[in-house]
Amino acid sequence: MSKDVFIKKVLPIVAIVVMTNLITAMGVMMWHYLTPNYVVVPEVTSQQQADIFDFNPNYAIQFDSSKVDYENVKKFARVRNLLKEYYYKDVNENKMLEGAISGMTEALEDPYTVYFTKDQMKQFMEKSQGSYVGIGVVVTMGEDGILTVVEPFEDSPALEVGIAKDDKIVKVDDKDVTTIRDEDMIISMIKGKENTKVKITVYRPSEGKYLDFVVTRKKIKIVNINSEILENNIGYIRISMFDSEISKDFQEHLDNMLKKNIKGLIIDLRDNPGGDYDQVTEIADRLLPEGLIVYTEDKKGNRQEKKSDSNELDIPIAVLVNENSASASEVLSGALKDHNKATLIGTKTFGKGLVQAVVNLDDGSGLKVTIARYFTPSGVCIQDVGIEPHIKVELPEKYRNVAVSQIPKEEDNQLQKAIEVIKDAIR
Repeated sequence: MSKDVFIKKVLPIVAIVVMTNLITAMGVMMWHYLTPNYVVVPEVTSQQQADIFDFNPNYAIQFDSSKVDYENVKKFARVRNLLKEYYYKDVNENKMLEGAISGMTEALEDPYTVYFTKDQMKQFMEKSQGSYVGIGVVVTMGEDGILTVVEPFEDSPALEVGIAKDDKIVKVDDKDVTTIRDEDMIISMIKGKENTKVKITVYRPSEGKYLDFVVTRKKIKIVNINSEILENNIGYIRISMFDSEISKDFQEHLDNMLKKNIKGLIIDLRDNPGGDYDQVTEIADRLLPEGLIVYTEDKKGNRQEKKSDSNELDIPIAVLVNENSASASEVLSGALKDHNKATLIGTKTFGKGLVQAVVNLDDGSGLKVTIARYFTPSGVCIQDVGIEPHIKVELPEKYRNVAVSQIPKEEDNQLQKAIEVIKDAIR
């Protein structure tokens, strides 16, 4: 018997999937009959040749012959066998199989669909539950697939050592992370116990060189919203990220300013990478008239909608956006734009309009998979398109690589344009 994995091409009429009984004395085999497919069966020893087909179905990999080329199924088994036979070291077949599983997600070329091993899933869940010990940066996965610093927090360990906006994180503790497509996995590697050190290697495009930083992890107090009243009684709210409490915080900040009789509102979503879907729709509900906020649609056409009630904020609104305004930021800015409820100012947004779900697998591993797309009320899918502002304004060249929070307000021409728009509207 060959050592190759046995592959059975199932005939169009009789599909051999699971043998339920083998009567060796009579040479009679009984089978279940299903739709046409290919089955990859684990190899057997010579002692098992007599009952070659008496296999546990849990160890069979089944392919639909109407969708998968038989040659590819044979090639899968052949390559596996060649690696086992000729690779210069002993191979760990379980590790190879996990690599094949990961390869399936990578083949989709979707940066948001990722397979997590058991250890990776544990790190991911710890991150999502909120470990606030880290280096203090807002990051996003750039179009080049490399984790990019959006903004170091004020008084953060990252800012103290010199990590800057637009730095691209290429290594964590000397481990290359440029091939890791999931930002949460890299973030979990950066986080750790308080007062421990982590080495961060970045590529700084503005200088064209690589830089190493040794950063001491600290507890990071994350403040994702701040507000103030600007000239002419114009309210200003900056939302850095849509966390799980942001809607309540937004209502409090807005109510406090309304009590002081603000005449207009500027919402700053620049460099906001997104966040909680339900939170952003609650904020949109406070601002919009009755109608559709956003809807999602999966590949089967199933549609889920979020709608606002008849209560709305009846003052002029301007929204600041840029190329790092993504996901939930685009849900809010897109809804306000489609309802003609706000003037968008800045540059085109990032263009992330995909919905993910996380699936826990039996052995502790997991799968984060894109399941649907976002659409603005007018039916525009945000993905890879982004949202164009009503008024395009580029920051001055000297502030292109500076975090928005660190730009003096009087020199922030995007903010100054928003103030001008609101002043014109309230005259």
